[in-house]
Order: sequence, then structure tokens, then C-alpha cells
Amino acid sequence: MTTLAERPAALAERLSRVPRPAPRLSTVVSYGVIIAVLGLGVWSFIGLDYSLKSLETTGSNLSRFLSMATPMQWPGWDVTAEVQGGGEKVFVTTWVGFEPIWDMFLTIVITLALVIAGTALAAVLSIPVAYGAARNTTPNAAVMALCRGIGVVTRAIPDIVFVVVLAFLWFNSGTLPAIVAIGIHSVGMISKMFADAIEQIDEGPLLAIRSAGGTKGQQFWSGVVPQVLPAWVAVTLHRADINLRGTVILGVVGVVGIGYELDEALHGGPAGMRRVIPLVVIIILLCVLFEIVSSLLRSRLLNVRPTGKGVGDTVARAVARRSARAGEAAAAQAASTQDRHTRIEAAMHRPWDRTRVGNTLWIWLGIAAVVGAFLYTAPDVTKMFAPAWNEIVDPARDRAIWPPHFGSRDWSDVLAAVVTTIQIAFAATLMATIISAIVGPLSARNVAPNSTVRNVFRGIALVIRSIPDLVVAILFIIAAGIGPQAGALALGIGGVGLLAKLIGDSMEEVPNGPERALVAAGGTRAQVFFTSTVPMSVPALVSHLMYLLEQNIRSATLLGIVGAGGIGFLLLNALQGRHFDEVLAYVLVIIGMVVIVEAASILIRRALK
Repeated sequence: MTTLAERPAALAERLSRVPRPAPRLSTVVSYGVIIAVLGLGVWSFIGLDYSLKSLETTGSNLSRFLSMATPMQWPGWDVTAEVQGGGEKVFVTTWVGFEPIWDMFLTIVITLALVIAGTALAAVLSIPVAYGAARNTTPNAAVMALCRGIGVVTRAIPDIVFVVVLAFLWFNSGTLPAIVAIGIHSVGMISKMFADAIEQIDEGPLLAIRSAGGTKGQQFWSGVVPQVLPAWVAVTLHRADINLRGTVILGVVGVVGIGYELDEALHGGPAGMRRVIPLVVIIILLCVLFEIVSSLLRSRLLNVRPTGKGVGDTVARAVARRSARAGEAAAAQAASTQDRHTRIEAAMHRPWDRTRVGNTLWIWLGIAAVVGAFLYTAPDVTKMFAPAWNEIVDPARDRAIWPPHFGSRDWSDVLAAVVTTIQIAFAATLMATIISAIVGPLSARNVAPNSTVRNVFRGIALVIRSIPDLVVAILFIIAAGIGPQAGALALGIGGVGLLAKLIGDSMEEVPNGPERALVAAGGTRAQVFFTSTVPMSVPALVSHLMYLLEQNIRSATLLGIVGAGGIGFLLLNALQGRHFDEVLAYVLVIIGMVVIVEAASILIRRALK
């Protein structure tokens, strides 16, 4: 019989003999993915030849770029170099009038018009694709496979490819190729989100219409669309924000707008380089303003409180709080003066109050913006009916699209380019992960030591996230030198804004019970963090990591077009030479990369559930 003093030791001995339960599959997969990403990230850094010497070269290139880009030349001003008596060169800034400011305003307007028109076209085209891709509305399995395939292919092919091909098909067609290219490329994301919304509807109204003898069209427009319309509006507005940021890359192939102005400035010599930073600032402000308007529209039309941490959602929440206080006071007063019967009648016959008038006004303003965008861009749709197919399908011509081949390159060159693209993506993901591992937790309410630290690090993530990724990438590649190193560095820094936000949000959402128990038991802040907060947020962190990796692989392909190397660089050469058989071959390789990555991501996410 054990004594009282011997009982703890005996209990510990018995517990040591109890077999530990096997780790869950989600835990094994989570830590396996983290180790794999870290290992492949280190391999990518080595493969891209990162070293202290290369970083020193990058720093000197950045310094040279800043010296060329300053003093900055804003619209309405001109910067000229004058030589003083002692041979010293000085820069003089002079006012030249409002005409350049007006020209920049028109450039912004045509950029917004292209984005709105292209996104509206994508929203319309996505409806039949989503109808066929959703499990509960598709006619059969073959249609579902076809529609989902359309989504994958349009999502994988960069819109810059559509622009070049369509511009060659429709000679002198103005803005038409850009609008159609933005629309087709956006179908991939919008149709997928539309289909997801359809699959999550309440089947009750649909079954009621079907049992009453309603046709397929009646079931869809009366039973499905009213339920999914709010989600569709939100997705379309979100895609418009993405398309605005993506128009920067379209300037490389001559699409009018702010991206074209930036590309001209980057290749315009010393005078052009002084316009680069002002144009970047204008792009950032335009994206932030567009995000704010988009968030206000979603909040107003859908009557929801934005939950994101971006600039737009933050402003929308502040506006909603003021409106909510006024609305609650009015509702309380109405409830005190009306009986139940009166309130029911009021609900059945909605009055034209301030809210309804405001929502109706916003809806008509949105319709007017779409119509105005198409009228302002004035696409020559007649060109669509007379494409120059003979120019790219005739095997006797140099520009034949079939059969696809790699030109003077062989499979080894293509695989090397694919590996470079993948290395850029993994190196950028590793870099963003390391930085976000500091910024993300310190921006979480339950980890940061005080509100000041939390606000500072959340502000860092917010500022980085407000800058379009491609703008950062183009600046780094031009400033730090053409090559995959600059591309990975740009993607890595740009990814901090997204990943740090996701990490901070995930850590704030973990159940606080274990954390409070550890604090009550005397655990330090570090003990609470490493034994409770981190382990409980690992599955969500892995999911965010995979999402960032997917984004980086797509972005690495686009970076090749602006000088980062990889498969995108080979694609750019084929596009510039109008060798569409080579373009098709490289596009098929890119589609294969995207499909493999998405399939792996889907399998990993299923294992994490």
C-alpha cells in the first residue's frame, strides 16, 4: 500500500504506461505540409542562387533606381535638369498647367471603364457556366465536367494571353480585346464562386416550384437566383477589385490605361523614370478608393456588416455603425408607436423610406456605371464577327496555332523554365512565411502585448496589402534587375500583407478556453502562445499557406512576362513574335501546372478537415 507521499510518483508511473493516442491525420498532414514548404523553400533559395553578394547587388540597384526616379514628376509639373556655373546639375520643377492632370484623369476613367465592362461581361458569362457546374442544377455529369473544365482553363490562362490573341484576331478593334480578355479570364473565378453559392442554397423553394410544375428556367430564376443574388453581387464586386489591380500587367501589351502609362514611364529613360513613383502612388490610391466603394456597395446592397480587415471593409464598418445607431433609434421609436398588425402591414407594403430609396439609388447607379463603361470604351463589336482566323489556323503560315510546339526549344528547356517558376513561388512563400510569422501573431488581439503593438503590426500588413502585387513586382524587377531573384523578393514581400492578415485572424479565432486555463495555472505569455494558440491554429495556417502558394505560382507565371524568367518569359517571347503554336504549347504547360497545384491543394484541405 502506497503512502500519501508516494502517490504522485505511482500515478506518474501508471500514466507513463498508458499508450498515447495516435496523432490525427489532419495533424500529420499539417506539419508535413509545413515541413515540405520550408524544405522546398530552402531548395528554391539555393536554386535561385540567393547570397549576400546578390542581396548587396540588389541593394545597389535599388539605390540607383531611386536616384533615377527622383525628383518625382507629378502630373501638371515638369522636371528639368540645369547645369550651374560650377558644373553642378540641379533639377528645377515648374508648373505646366492642368492639361496633364486632365489627361491623367481620363486615363483613370478609361482604366475603370475597362474593369467595369470586363467584369460585367464576366458576370453574365458566368451564370450559365455556374448553372452547369453546380451539382444541384447541372443537367448531367458531362455538362458539369465541361463547365468546371471551362472554369479551370479560363482561370489558368493569363488575361494577357487573351489580349494578344484577340487583338491579333480583331485588327484595329480598340478596347474590345481588353474587355473580352478581362471577361473570359474572370469567368474562371466568378463561375466557381457562383456555383459554390448555388450548391449551398435551401432546396425548399426549388422543390416547391418543381412540385408545382415549374420549368427548369422557372426553378432557376425563381428558386435559385433570389437566394444566391447577394453572394453573386459580392463576388462580382470583389472580382472587379482584383481586375483593377490586374490591369497593371495589361499595359505591357499596349492596353490603354494606367498600366500602359506605367510601362511607358519605366521604359522612357530618365524623364520617364521620374514619373514612376507618382504613377505607383496614383495606382495605390485608386485601388484603395475602389476597395472602399466596393465595400460600401456590398454593405449597402446586401445589408451585411463587412468582416474583412482591409481599408474598404474598415471604412464600411465605420459607416455602418453610424447608420445602425440611427436606424436602431428610428426602429425603437416606430415599435413603440405601432402595434403588431400595423408592423405586419408595413412589412408587406414597404414604404419608400431612406434605406429603400438609398438602396434603389445605388442599384441604378451601378447599372448606369456598367452602361456608361461600355459606352465610354466604345468596343467595336462588329469585329467579333469577322475574325482573322486564317492568320492563325493555316499551317502554311508562320502564325498557325496548331499543332502546338516549343519552337527552337526542347522539353528540357521548358522543364527548366517550369522549375524556375516553381522555385520563385516557393522562395516567395518561404520569405512571406518567415516575415508573417512575426507580423501575423503580433497583429492578433490575443497575442500582442498591447493594443499599440497590435495596431502597428496590423497597419504594416494593411499597407503592404493595399499595394497591388504586380506593381511591387514590376518595380522590384525593373529596379533590382531582371531575373528570378527580384521576382521572388517582390512576391515574398507582397505576400506578407495577405498571409500576416490571415495568420492574425486565425489566431484571434481560436477557442480561448485553453488559453485562459493556462493563464489561470500561471503560464507565461510564451507558454500560452506555443502550447495553445499555435497548435490550435495550425490547420488554418496550413490552409492559408496553400492558398498563398497557389497565388504565388500564378503570379510567378505573370512575373516572367515582365522579366522574372521562368515559363512566363518563354510565353512572352512567343506572344511578341505572334507564334501562336508556341503560345498554345506554353499555355498548355501553364494549365497543367495550375491543375496539379489545385488538385494537391484540394487533397490537402480534405485531409485537414
